[in-house]
Amino acid sequence: MRLSARGPGSGTRRRWSDSRGTALRKETDILDVWFDSACAFAAVSEKYPDMGVPGDLYLEGSDQHRGWFQSSLLVSVATRNHAPYRSVLTAGFVVDGEGKKMSKSLGNTVKPEKLIQQHGAEIVRLWVAASDYRDDVRLSEGILRNLAEGYRKIRNTLRYALSNLHDFDPAKDAIPESALLPLDRWVLARLDDVVGRVRRAYNEYEFHLVYHALVDFCGSDLSAVHFDVSKDRLYTWKATGHARRSGQTALHRILLDITRLLAPVTSFTAEEVWEYIPGRPAPSVFLAGLPEATGQRDAALMETFDRLFSVRSAVQQQLEAARRDKLIGSSLEAKVVLHADAERHEFLARHLAELPTLLIVSQVALESRPTERMVRTSVALPGAGHLGVEVLRADGAKCPRCWTYAPEVAAGADVCPKCQEALS
Repeated sequence: MRLSARGPGSGTRRRWSDSRGTALRKETDILDVWFDSACAFAAVSEKYPDMGVPGDLYLEGSDQHRGWFQSSLLVSVATRNHAPYRSVLTAGFVVDGEGKKMSKSLGNTVKPEKLIQQHGAEIVRLWVAASDYRDDVRLSEGILRNLAEGYRKIRNTLRYALSNLHDFDPAKDAIPESALLPLDRWVLARLDDVVGRVRRAYNEYEFHLVYHALVDFCGSDLSAVHFDVSKDRLYTWKATGHARRSGQTALHRILLDITRLLAPVTSFTAEEVWEYIPGRPAPSVFLAGLPEATGQRDAALMETFDRLFSVRSAVQQQLEAARRDKLIGSSLEAKVVLHADAERHEFLARHLAELPTLLIVSQVALESRPTERMVRTSVALPGAGHLGVEVLRADGAKCPRCWTYAPEVAAGADVCPKCQEALS
């Protein structure tokens, strides 16, 4: 409220110093904005008693620490002896790509409806979620293009999973987690870690961490590793066999969890995907709830794959060199020969049957002595020693079904032994 001074018999307003406090009256046509906002919680809680007081969250810009947040606190403590909110969340302001305040005079403002027409509502929602709102939030065409690329990565991940579940009924085809192939158990452990991090991020209003955790998981763990390694058994192995059903079981779990984690942000995409998931536990993704992290982890399994992936990384470098030298085209045209010291030799020998699939090559041989042309590499893990790698042309001929090379095909077989078993 404000006080004003008016001269006797006149409608003119005079300064406080002129009135000398002799002709003051309460102003009735102006209500102070902070008095108004400070009382807003009381009006709302009285009209909607089921909402309860204090409120869960007060959300406003960072300029309200001495404004709405403070005035609400003072009035509520004075009248009700408690704060009007359980927590306060402050946000920065939207600026352009160079960090300048948006204004019409500078011509750097962006209309939301124009952004939606150009990029779609999901990209705009993703921009809001991916921004660290505690600082000023930047907006530009370049930023939106980068987010569109991240969105495509997530959408392609979901589409790939759906396309490989067309013949999967979780009620009769799912495999218990303990019986899954090691790579599938590894990726579900990584998924469990992501679920835990994303749930914490939601609970702590760290929404930008939700976006980054999911994009990194889709790009690094899924697309670059699990999808790349497992696609051969999903495409060419026996359709109802244990190996393919193991991969489908992992994909089904990944699809259910990622879609639910995305639902608060990319709502339209999540609901669209949810309609096609076989055996979905609820008619809508918004009725399914967020997934729960178990926190359980097979430490020995994770350590094993850390070591195997370090071997894979070292071999991939030599495969790239072989491509540059025109020795091979596709990695399936390669046979990889490995050598390691006694301890690592025993480790590689235990996993020799898995290595062709993990390395995406046709054959892997393990030698007790290094060959003359072997390249000595250092794997990434501390204490893992040196690994000798040599890349040769694969033995045999190309299988027309799975494109791996096998001596049996060169000898006249129609397909390789693996494909023969799948077709039998």
